[in-house]
Amino acid sequence: MRTFARRRGRKLLAALGSTAAALALAALPVTAEAAPPASPSAPAAIAAAQGAPARPSPGPAADPSLPAHALARADAPLDNPLKGFARFYQPGADQNTGYPHALTWSYFGLSEVMDSASDCGHYNWSVLDKALAETASYGNQAAIRFYIEYPGGSGSHPANAIPPCFAGHVDNRTNSYWNTTSPDYDSPYLLDALKNFIAAYGARYDGDPRIGFIHMGLVGLWGEWHTWPYDTDTSGDTYPNYMPTDAHGAALVQAYNNAFTRTKIEVRYPESAGGAADTLPRVGYHDDSFCYREGSPLAGVTLPTSMGGAPYAQLQKALDHGVENRWTTASMGGEVRPEIQSTAFASWPGGSGAVDDMKACLELEHTTWKINEGSANYSPTDPKVAAAVRLMGYDLTVDHAYFHDSAQGTTKVGLRITNSGVAPFYYPWTVSLGLKDPAGNVVKTWATPWDLRKVMPGKIRAFPDWGVGSDPAYLDYGYAQYFDTSVDLSGVTSGSYQLVMKAKNPLEDVSSAAKKLRFANAGQHADGWLDLGALTVGSGGATGPVSYEAEAAGNTRTGTAVVAECAGCSGGHKVGYLGNGATLTFPGLDGGSGGTRTLTLHYATAAARSATVRVNGGSVRTVDFAPTADWTTPGTITLSVDLKAGSGNSVTLANATGWAPDIDRITLT
Repeated sequence: MRTFARRRGRKLLAALGSTAAALALAALPVTAEAAPPASPSAPAAIAAAQGAPARPSPGPAADPSLPAHALARADAPLDNPLKGFARFYQPGADQNTGYPHALTWSYFGLSEVMDSASDCGHYNWSVLDKALAETASYGNQAAIRFYIEYPGGSGSHPANAIPPCFAGHVDNRTNSYWNTTSPDYDSPYLLDALKNFIAAYGARYDGDPRIGFIHMGLVGLWGEWHTWPYDTDTSGDTYPNYMPTDAHGAALVQAYNNAFTRTKIEVRYPESAGGAADTLPRVGYHDDSFCYREGSPLAGVTLPTSMGGAPYAQLQKALDHGVENRWTTASMGGEVRPEIQSTAFASWPGGSGAVDDMKACLELEHTTWKINEGSANYSPTDPKVAAAVRLMGYDLTVDHAYFHDSAQGTTKVGLRITNSGVAPFYYPWTVSLGLKDPAGNVVKTWATPWDLRKVMPGKIRAFPDWGVGSDPAYLDYGYAQYFDTSVDLSGVTSGSYQLVMKAKNPLEDVSSAAKKLRFANAGQHADGWLDLGALTVGSGGATGPVSYEAEAAGNTRTGTAVVAECAGCSGGHKVGYLGNGATLTFPGLDGGSGGTRTLTLHYATAAARSATVRVNGGSVRTVDFAPTADWTTPGTITLSVDLKAGSGNSVTLANATGWAPDIDRITLT
């Protein structure tokens, strides 16, 4: 059953059939979904628009010692995880029909979990667990909301979801407009119960890989943080206010912020609870009247007044509260307004009639995902819908990989990632490097410390309110982000391989069907692995130096020698406190066919120091090291050394009578 078709706009218009009622709506939102919790004529919030956000750090430059390999771009798939459209959860139904998607949306009544008549601290999570397990079995992540009152019910969940343990403790009111029962949201008993529920909810599900996004819910009709027409605007009607006070609403917002520190959370309006989320960077917003226009003349309920929006429009309120850049730290979700879902992208990139400028809505809100049950009827080959979906959220491309075509021992691998979407990737998924053999089997993997959240959109659209140029004006924002790390090839059989990388969806640990994060590259495979280029492993034929990191686990440190962070060093680390008896030994160095090799010592020291270098336990050579710029900027010094054939060579650095320089790595050529 399509729950979206039963709610809000159509039912409201049928109830307001008289001419007088229709005229009255000219000054009010046409539907309850768009209705703000405060009067459209209310004064602006005390905050002001933030303006253009400061650009993030460009990050490190690519290592010039590594050959660059350009990678070809291609369109990313339409069902990349944690972005795009979400379809409604229907128990037992195939979740992967219709337009490609990786998100499933569902409501849950609070009484389905708080089902004890005598104990508000008893929670039966089976209804949620069942839905999450089923959704994961299709390879999708869930976006969810709990509610207390739902006009007519969803079909699968109750209309009245007031927990039975509230009976005798919490007063109820009748919303005669929607035929629902509203609890007293200011009741201390209710507030304590809801805060305890939120804490238990977070303790059980925060960071659960089956959940992508959580809407705060609980308050108001459908959990949408409004009780229209029984709301805070009592000046122009006879309806009393059923909403909680701002202070009480803020306590619930804060409870969610405390309970969910890993899973992304969203609240309906920027002005919810008096703007309680204004100072909470983890809280995103959920525009469930997305890109709709209503009234006479038509006014948008997403775009700001500077772009023809209503005073209560979602982005106007974001500007009023100074949170229009919240997307940099929190997700922007919601729903394509049900009345326009069938035609929302027909006029892409603009809009027509009740559909506002869709591209502007996506770009200015920095939309990551939207509920869109109507997408079930979209053609998967519609280029307009595809352009919109790829713009939503992240759209990541590896434009260059950096590595030596032939390597042995420890070698460095880098890559550079760009983002042509409107938002960052919001989760710290593990990025791994790997080797595939000629048959396509992954034979070796290495986890990296790389964080995809650093890859911000390269361009952002400016609000006209920022005054930076005529609309549309685009500003440079994120940079192509370079990452590198060292990988140990010891133990890998000599031969030809494909160097690959992957960002692992943690849902893969739960479901073999988990949708893979795929990059917008021609070399991207359905298994999640992206081809970076051919790599030959083995002695001889190396086109560049072979690098060995000082901090590698296989090295031997004695005495005070310790691994330390070093922003300018390869891999972000070095070994310090060498000398005065402390030593560092690099074992397993590959001498190829044997003979003279060039040993390059990469070091950092703010003062002139010396160290002894001993190869394969032979004679000791004293080397003087000139000062570098500081303790985190490496310099180099080269020596000629004689090595044995094969990988049984070692180099030991020491200083028996003083301190030696800090060591970043060594390379052999």
